[in-house]
Amino acid sequence: MEKTTDYISAAAQVVVILMMAAALMSPLCCAAAPSPPAMGLPGCETRCGNVSVPYPFGIGPARCYRSRGFKLTCVDHGNSSKIPRLLLGDGSASAFEVVGITLENNTMRVISHGVHAINISGGSGRWSLGDNELPYKLNPWLNEFIVTGCNVQATLVGNGSLVSGCASFCAADGHGDGAIYDQATSNVRSHIGCCQSSIQAASASYGVELKRLDANLPKVSDVDLPVSVLIAEVSWFDFGQTLDDLKGLSRKADRLRVPVILWWGLAHDASANYPNSFKCPGHVARSICKSANSYCRQDSQLSLEVGGYSCQCKDGYEGNPYLTGGCQDIKECDEKEKHFCFGNCEELPGSFRCSCPEGTHGNHFMLGGCIKSTDTTTDTGNYGLIIGLSVASGPCILLLALGAFLITRDLEQRKAKALREKFFSQNRGQLLKQLVSHRADIAERMLISLGELEKATNNFDQARRLGGGGHGTVYKGILSDLHVVAIKKSNIVVKREIDEFINEVAILSQINHRNIVKLHGCCLETEVPLLTYEFISNGTLNDHLHNEERGPLPWKDRLRIMGEIGKALAYLHSAISIPVIHRDIKPSNILLDDALTAKVSDFGASRYIPVDKTGTTTAVQGTIGYLDPMYYYTGRLTENSDVYSFGVLLVELLTRKKPSLYRSPEGDGLVMQFVTLHAEGNLTEILDPQVVEEGGSAVKEVATLAALCVKLKAEDRPTMRQVEMALEALQAPKEHVQGDLIEATNEMKYVAMDTSTIQRAKRSEATRCYSLEEEFLLSARHPR
Repeated sequence: MEKTTDYISAAAQVVVILMMAAALMSPLCCAAAPSPPAMGLPGCETRCGNVSVPYPFGIGPARCYRSRGFKLTCVDHGNSSKIPRLLLGDGSASAFEVVGITLENNTMRVISHGVHAINISGGSGRWSLGDNELPYKLNPWLNEFIVTGCNVQATLVGNGSLVSGCASFCAADGHGDGAIYDQATSNVRSHIGCCQSSIQAASASYGVELKRLDANLPKVSDVDLPVSVLIAEVSWFDFGQTLDDLKGLSRKADRLRVPVILWWGLAHDASANYPNSFKCPGHVARSICKSANSYCRQDSQLSLEVGGYSCQCKDGYEGNPYLTGGCQDIKECDEKEKHFCFGNCEELPGSFRCSCPEGTHGNHFMLGGCIKSTDTTTDTGNYGLIIGLSVASGPCILLLALGAFLITRDLEQRKAKALREKFFSQNRGQLLKQLVSHRADIAERMLISLGELEKATNNFDQARRLGGGGHGTVYKGILSDLHVVAIKKSNIVVKREIDEFINEVAILSQINHRNIVKLHGCCLETEVPLLTYEFISNGTLNDHLHNEERGPLPWKDRLRIMGEIGKALAYLHSAISIPVIHRDIKPSNILLDDALTAKVSDFGASRYIPVDKTGTTTAVQGTIGYLDPMYYYTGRLTENSDVYSFGVLLVELLTRKKPSLYRSPEGDGLVMQFVTLHAEGNLTEILDPQVVEEGGSAVKEVATLAALCVKLKAEDRPTMRQVEMALEALQAPKEHVQGDLIEATNEMKYVAMDTSTIQRAKRSEATRCYSLEEEFLLSARHPR
């Protein structure tokens, strides 16, 4: 509800700003140029090829034309170079092609394909538009009746009455020219082989009757001229053609394009008996004429035939009277009217007004009649008006720019807020699902807002970047409570990354150990959650081992770091309620503070292992070189997988060589070469010289422990608890250790570490001073 109210408030602000801008702009800004008059209904096509299609005609859906009779079909030829054709009705093969529509005189020019040849033996034929229900008739004044042939008479019958007729003659020898009957005042013209006659009545269908006139005339059997009749637009047919021309005309009859002018009108209550006049009844006019600047007209002859009416724009207007607002004011100040006005022409509704330009006076109807005025008041007024408009428009433009900026910023902020809420809901749901069997309140007290982290890292500035790992990029930041933290941000937005981050929160939120990095909190307002750790200032173990600028680590520190890592892993495996397998133990995941204390980090790949299970089958994850071979090949993850990775880490600390890069002359990797040389008793070839110099006898014992940890069979490896105790035993002569981590004897001197040492560590695991549960309670007393 609150979100809805915010959006309504934002919308109200936008409306107020736009209304203020409109109020200021309306008297100052220029009026928009008038749009061209609409010819069709909104969303309807008004052109097919080169032909304009004005309403009441239409193409496509039924709403685009007034009634079925005004439906047209546009036939597109696809990728052909031919222009699309406009056909009457549904566009059947026999339909007339439309090449022009005129609203002013209610006419339509169509194409009749070919000459209508009639078999003389039958003596009759028919010319038809097709469907009698269509609102079209042949326009009798714009078309003519034509006959070609020799010694034949043709009559045209419409509505049962004779409406036209003529006779065509040929000379006996098939030659001759000139008109047999030609009179300027006659409606019949006849030349050799053809004749023409005007049509007296409009109709949609005509009958044709033919009669031979050979009885009293010379035979013309040698003249091969078929008898044909056609109706065509006036002046289309050339009556100066010879017989040879007419023969060619007959031969190409199927390809001939004959133009015909049709008359159309709108039917409205055709059964009513209205007076025969040119005026329309009021309700008819209101029904069909939609423009306020139009009037209705009844076409008497057409209305008698189809009950039709038409609409026309008033004088001074043009456009489509069948549409609302379709008739628009004509620009009277065109070239046709300019010869009356030699000054400024002002448009008026249906007319125009002429006057001399500003700053001049005289006779505006005479060329050169307007002369410049000597009064400078007008010019000063113009300058004042220009300056005033310029000054007044400044605040308007400024307000519009400011309003656009504020609206854009507000919308972006609301969008970002909605996105943060979406991610928070999504990630919190996953986190609580992970913690459902533990302490769900942890999620509530560890949440940190995105704004807090952006402020802490200067909006994740690259100058604050500490480095990156397989599971994200790490930035340094200072929270509002002045805690210095490290913030991990994912580089890739995939579900696996989200799952790994949530998994890391779920594990670290329940762990408190001095050798495991502490999780301060998490941010769930991004697509992939952000994790906030305690800041460890001295880099990683990898930096201290392989970065020459830092200098080599002393053996004493190496041995202590090994023990601290062993303690952390033993704690994860055996001292918490649900054991955790780290799955990615390597030097770059071991952080060192200023005192070189080890902190195990990066739990993105870690997994819980229920106490009643010895392992679980899962997709293989880890780093090549440190990955347990048995886990890699079987996919079965056990605690011994971490033991193998720790063993590789011991080998790296002893040799100061990277497992992923080292290759022996024989092509063996670091672990294989180390195990081989250990078995041969020739480790000095591969050990770090500093280790040999400073380590003494402890080096051999650590090497034996490393060789046991990297055994190929998982069951041959010691547990991390046994490894922890063995490393503690190596440091016992030099530092004090807790009683629960040493053997329950008074023996203070330890012998060299070998297989028997591990066996003693196994026996001592059962004789600790404290149980696992007691150790967990003791560790829980430390503040988080």
